[in-house]
Amino acid sequence: MAKLCALNFFIATAGQRLLGRLNVRASLTAVFFAFAAFARSTNTSQADEGGVGFWFPGLFGSLAAAPQVPGWAIAILDLYNPVSAGGNVAAARQITIGNLPVNVKVNLNATLKAEPNLVLVDPTYVFATPVFGGQLAVSMAGAYGRSIAGISGTLTESVGGLTVTKQGAIEDGRNGFSDLYPEVSLRWNSGVNNWMIYGMGDIPVGTYDHTRLANFSIGHGAMDAGVAYTYLDQKAGHEFSVVTGFTYNLLNPSTGYQNGIDWHLDWAASQFLTKTLQIGAVGYAYRQITPDRGCAAILCPNESQTFGVGPQLGIIIPGTSIETYLNFKAYWDFDTQNRASGMSAWFELSFSPSPPSSSSHDSSTHPILTKSASHN
Repeated sequence: MAKLCALNFFIATAGQRLLGRLNVRASLTAVFFAFAAFARSTNTSQADEGGVGFWFPGLFGSLAAAPQVPGWAIAILDLYNPVSAGGNVAAARQITIGNLPVNVKVNLNATLKAEPNLVLVDPTYVFATPVFGGQLAVSMAGAYGRSIAGISGTLTESVGGLTVTKQGAIEDGRNGFSDLYPEVSLRWNSGVNNWMIYGMGDIPVGTYDHTRLANFSIGHGAMDAGVAYTYLDQKAGHEFSVVTGFTYNLLNPSTGYQNGIDWHLDWAASQFLTKTLQIGAVGYAYRQITPDRGCAAILCPNESQTFGVGPQLGIIIPGTSIETYLNFKAYWDFDTQNRASGMSAWFELSFSPSPPSSSSHDSSTHPILTKSASHN
């Protein structure tokens, strides 16, 4: 829906599981991964806590600021996000556990891999009465799914002149619920130009254990706010949307860690080949702009970045009272610094009230699209 807080949840979900905290055990393997925290400790680990942030890049897409139809709407989104990360991210994840000696020197060749599969449900209500001359909408999203994550590698540690090389692997998997993601937005329209301002947050009530590798929550609250613009020429079928915002993260009470401020930008461009078929491209940019607090000195400032691009396909199914919208999109990461990267595949199914014109005009005069409450 126009506020697929999926983003919050994703970020919380995908991110956390990808790089969740591992369960320290009194075994050689556990010790190995504990020391892994110092992987490449001489370098700057540039990532939010353990490579996990509140915002999930790619949350917003086409028609982000376009007007919606007043009334209730609901979106169901499935996200598949297989990713991997190297030593710096593994180090950041391990450090946050807080069970590592600060004087150890290590060299880590390790890889984190995760395959989260989550389903987000996002009910939205769009008000018919204008607010400040615009259209007000509120939503609350949450998700359920399964996360499987693992870390494996080789560690060379040196303490007091003694050097030891170890190998090991740890895997973690479980089902769980994400945090809750409330969102409020306000939209304005003038011909082909559409604007939006929004605010959203993270209520940290999801499945979370800072000693686990697979999590569905980021373990702390967060607030995000931004602006959006959509150019939509319904006659020619041209559409372009861009959304940018900033995220402020609260302190994680379980670890005493606080992520820095993040900046993000999502964009989408599409062409309606017919009044119900849309194709185009999507992309995003994400960068942490202030350092983390509470991180180990060898890892701070922990600032991350990533970029992504991919294709999209949209299908509108008109109805007498309910309009259905299907959207498929995929992203491939590039120029990622010290955070999990790979690809993500999104499938959205949303239902919203049909535009008034659908009951009084035939399909030849039906507008290309009146935005249903969905991010895509």
